[in-house]
Amino acid sequence: MTEITSTRSLNRVAEDARTLAALTEAPEILRVVNVWDPVSTRVISELPGTRAIATAGHSIAASHGYADGEQIPLDLMIAAIARIVAATDHPVTADLDGGYGNAGETARRAMGVGVSGANIEDQLRPLEESAALVADVVAAGEQEGVAFALNARTDAFVRGGDRPLDEIIADAIARGRAYLDAGATSIFVPGILNAEVTRALVDGIGDRKISVIGLPGALSAAEYERLGVARISYGPMPQNVALTALKRLGTSLLADGSIPDDTEQLNNF
Repeated sequence: MTEITSTRSLNRVAEDARTLAALTEAPEILRVVNVWDPVSTRVISELPGTRAIATAGHSIAASHGYADGEQIPLDLMIAAIARIVAATDHPVTADLDGGYGNAGETARRAMGVGVSGANIEDQLRPLEESAALVADVVAAGEQEGVAFALNARTDAFVRGGDRPLDEIIADAIARGRAYLDAGATSIFVPGILNAEVTRALVDGIGDRKISVIGLPGALSAAEYERLGVARISYGPMPQNVALTALKRLGTSLLADGSIPDDTEQLNNF
């Protein structure tokens, strides 16, 4: 596949990376609604509260007919992200899964299409190996003149299995500290985190250093903000909500329903 040409210069990417870091460090929690294609990007970009755009790797893969977990070819993922970047003026942070075998090079390619930050998963690799992966991504940014805003993800909770909760929390804290030491901007700890667990993570990793995911059963963004969380994203949930609405509409139309009168025309290009 031909490499996509960026719509943003590296100077612009570097500026966007500084903006992402500042938004992460601000007292107000950074809320990012994950997108998966140009039209979803434009809809979210036009909302007054949007400060940055985050891609959803699971959703991009699904929209191309692939399962999650680096099943989509990297060339296709980078091309999809490039089209998202072209559809917005906001800084873009991308979901790059586990780095596709070479996290530093994958991050460099993402920067090449205009991305200024990313999530990259540790997938519970050994701690030393995971910290080296973070360092590789940070170094790739430095080589491009970009203080890349890496939201380093630890899968301590989602891959924790039947380990005791205190061991999971301790592992997440140890990994978070190591990734910050290696140059990460923030630490993404996905899972349904209650107030007690969130407080322990913030105490152990740092105020305004934790990123969480909004899921059914999780706390609200405002509650996480009060606990010192830096950022909240929503992963595949926006696409799930959109597809649920489509399924309900299709069921109605196939039962001789009609298009609701309040339907907006949101897909004009």
